Amino acid sequence: MAQDTEVTTRHRLPVRTLVAASIGNAIEWYDWTIYATFSIYFATQIFPPENAALALISTLATYALAFFFRPLGGFLLGRFADLRGRRTAMMVTILLMAGGSLVIAALPTFSMVGWLAPVLLLLARIAQGMSLGGEVSNASAYLGEIAPPRHRGRYSSFFYISTGTAVLIASVLGVVLAGTLSDDALASWGWRVPFVLGGILGLLGLWLRRAMPETDQFEANKSAAQKIRNPLLVTLREHPRAVGQLFGFTLLSTLCYYTFFSALTPYATRSRGADPFDVFLALSIATLLFVLLQYPMGALSDRIGRKPQLLFWSGATAILVVPLSTLVGPAFWGLLVVFGVGLGLYTMMTSLAPAIMSELFPTEVRGLGIGAWYNLTVAVFGGTAPLMIQWLGGAFFWYVAAGAVVAFLTILTLPETKGSVLR
Repeated sequence: MAQDTEVTTRHRLPVRTLVAASIGNAIEWYDWTIYATFSIYFATQIFPPENAALALISTLATYALAFFFRPLGGFLLGRFADLRGRRTAMMVTILLMAGGSLVIAALPTFSMVGWLAPVLLLLARIAQGMSLGGEVSNASAYLGEIAPPRHRGRYSSFFYISTGTAVLIASVLGVVLAGTLSDDALASWGWRVPFVLGGILGLLGLWLRRAMPETDQFEANKSAAQKIRNPLLVTLREHPRAVGQLFGFTLLSTLCYYTFFSALTPYATRSRGADPFDVFLALSIATLLFVLLQYPMGALSDRIGRKPQLLFWSGATAILVVPLSTLVGPAFWGLLVVFGVGLGLYTMMTSLAPAIMSELFPTEVRGLGIGAWYNLTVAVFGGTAPLMIQWLGGAFFWYVAAGAVVAFLTILTLPETKGSVLR
């Protein structure tokens, strides 16, 4: 649909459509971020409070377990999107996420209903896990399909502009709540506030998406999608290289996200003696930088190509992540450097993520191909990140460096797709 604008000298971005397409992912990640961020406060409310350490581990385990429903959501909702349309699937995902957030906000405590409380939490997280599995793949496919080939990086950048903005809201909420409420107040009721806001944002996203157009590429290829039997097997049999490449760079992308947006917060406060307010403030400032760099980095990938940008990101992360980890501690400026450098580098990947993923698979299996294999990788490496950092401590950053080496070697095998027409 937007390909006709290629002949013009100045391309006009369909900002409303880009925001509507991206806002679902923003709300999804907002909810996942506040869960990880505020888990240290509500763990003893939902699980038996006698052993605080065990309650936190149980809360993080629930976080991790929900990740393993992401591949199922990616498979089911990705296939649904390939058959019924990206827009319809994206309406379903945002409803699931908003509903899960409101359920968590209203959860009864363990002291009120016993083990029913963690069971309800788990069910809400499963719904959100399946929702997120479908949202990432379908929004990525949508952005890739509506973008003109020469501007696909720019269009893709909106995915994490909205996501970063939502995570920034979550971080600012952390700053405000940690700065104004006592730990007792946060544990008793303050942690519910961000989940209520998540539900409200979900309803706003649903309203914005109601008028989104379907992509021309889906309309042209839906009959081909309907003829496919065993689509997951098709992606392995006919596109094994794409599956392997998606796994390789998603591994590092996932570790970067959960290291800097989630896992570092409890690690810095519990293991390195950092003040929670300082951690939230440093993360908020770095997240603002993350948002501001998305569009310039997306535009850069349209000029210099995807491959050089991804190689720099993975190579620099491999070299710098361990030295950066030594700065995690009570000093605010050290925390700011860690978050700022880590997230600044990460923008080189996130700004073009929908573009590079959409360019791997043809339209008839794009939703399912991204949804199943991207989310399986995220489940394995993202869902376990908070537990791994608790277990490995400082050695966790060597784990991230090893993931960066794997990603660098994988990216070397990618063809350059700048300006290519999607299959």
